[in-house]
Amino acid sequence: MNEVLQAIKERRSVRQYKPDMVPPELIEQIVEAGTFAASGHGKQSAIIVAVTDKATRDQLARMNREIMGVKSDTFYGAPVVLVVLARLDSPHRVYDGSLVMGNLMLAAHALGLGSCWIHRAKQEFESPEGKELLRKWGVEGEYEGIGHCIIGYPAGPQPKAHPRKADYVYYVK
Repeated sequence: MNEVLQAIKERRSVRQYKPDMVPPELIEQIVEAGTFAASGHGKQSAIIVAVTDKATRDQLARMNREIMGVKSDTFYGAPVVLVVLARLDSPHRVYDGSLVMGNLMLAAHALGLGSCWIHRAKQEFESPEGKELLRKWGVEGEYEGIGHCIIGYPAGPQPKAHPRKADYVYYVK
């Protein structure tokens, strides 16, 4: 089977990570894959912020957990958070950012890493604390948080795919 199609079929969300840091060269490959995602009218409205600093990662996790209303680590111990944002003035921002997220997760899987899409980035970066983080990171302009792609080494076995539902596809001939 084609290796891209195989990766699409095998990739699953990982929700338990080892604390080991991902090497920078792997992060760079994953981020690069994200930059090649399709985008509306080729405008590339999305951006990626690669967070490997533990204090910043923990701050994002705290913000995320407070929005969700839980005490557990909503990043499941993953040491790397790839924050995907998109320009607020783009009508395609959610779609563009979603395609970036998909590329990031597939690239992580292809490199032997686990990944998971974590929500609540929109709420995080609408907050004063989130806007301050963007300023601190040098991100200029108005952006909407699309998602967090957490990556790391899985701490347990790779989850298996559930069977696909019978009425997933309709063919019109």
